[in-house]
Amino acid sequence: MLEDYTPHQQKIIKRYYNNQETLQHQRLAELVSELYLTQGKKRQRAWEAAAAAMQKLGVPQSRIDHLVEQDNPALVAEVVKELEDKR
Repeated sequence: MLEDYTPHQQKIIKRYYNNQETLQHQRLAELVSELYLTQGKKRQRAWEAAAAAMQKLGVPQSRIDHLVEQDNPALVAEVVKELEDKR
């Protein structure tokens, strides 16, 4: 599939996928502040995005469900800190 791309483009694509965990971790950290600041439908979308990011980072689904149910951004911030400590 990468044969359709130039060698330069192939390197960019490979680096993107090699850094996927870092990107998801950063996105989750950004979503914490978004959860603190938003309300209504925008907050619901932020929770959905946070849940998706946590799934990609390997957080157990039962914990994700609990965090979403609690609707507390501070708990998500703790998850971000835990993931950072694992690095």
